[in-house]
Amino acid sequence: MLDFAKLISSLPGGVAQGLIWGIMAIGVYLTYKILDIADLTVDGTMCTGGAVCVMMILNGYSVPAALLGSFLAGMAAGLVTGLLHTVMGIQALLAGILTQLSLYSINLKIMGWGSGVGKPNQAISVDKFDLVVSSRYLFDGTYPWYKSPILWGAIFCAVIILVLYWFFGTELGCAIRATGANPNMSRAQGINVDFNKVLGLMISNGLVALSSGLFAQYQGFADINMGRGAIVIGLAAVIIGDVIFSRIFRNFGLKLLAVVFGAIIYYIVMQVVLWLKLDSDMFKLLSAAIVAVFLAVPYWKGKYFRAPVKLSAAENEVKAGGETHA
Repeated sequence: MLDFAKLISSLPGGVAQGLIWGIMAIGVYLTYKILDIADLTVDGTMCTGGAVCVMMILNGYSVPAALLGSFLAGMAAGLVTGLLHTVMGIQALLAGILTQLSLYSINLKIMGWGSGVGKPNQAISVDKFDLVVSSRYLFDGTYPWYKSPILWGAIFCAVIILVLYWFFGTELGCAIRATGANPNMSRAQGINVDFNKVLGLMISNGLVALSSGLFAQYQGFADINMGRGAIVIGLAAVIIGDVIFSRIFRNFGLKLLAVVFGAIIYYIVMQVVLWLKLDSDMFKLLSAAIVAVFLAVPYWKGKYFRAPVKLSAAENEVKAGGETHA
């Protein structure tokens, strides 16, 4: 017997995770939609940010400093991918895979900071540190409302969207968008295409790592596998947001907001899947299936639900004349 009340009680957790992963999805949006690059670095960066954040807090740094460290570490990973692609001429997809592979070893060393050996995970307790977000704040009614991870997740998403909306309206931001839209024309206009690609990858992976730092605080630990399949979740959020809200949200800032909504919808769907008591071993398969369905929706709409083209009076007259002549 399915307990509907249990599903309702789990939804706040889905919303909180959706907001945190929505930041990561915005990073994926910047490479996938703006730069037109499929960047697989994010699977490694999603662990790097969490590992840096947890280890900095454990070593006495403040939470804001730890989150800044996560962002900078992500930017460094994006820089490596960008240089592999632009300086060494490696295809962007392969450059991301190489960086992701390298980050596995680096992440082990980060979490073994001070011990001399790599560690696959590190825990952090909300009882010992004043974390920004924590699942404990969500389900334990003894904490004040202003510690809610939903509130802080929404604040982070709103600030990031506003900053990106401003930045991509500047000359440099417009140059990055032009680079993704048409690199050859951008190069002809004197735009440094390689620099813009590197900068875009740095910003994207910085946001992914920032999301990872928040997520590590939320779940109470950083783990070497926490980024596995992250690109699928990011793409799911981007595609879901685009399919559902593309006709409503046409402004750039609203498109970024649609990505966050896409991440929230994705995690709510996952909560429903868990509530239905489906085999947890099939979780990744179901995630891939959700992405595949939403990727196919625009194609299905264009192929099977295309509105008939209305001909003008002149075109109808020409068509009629052609049929008569035949």
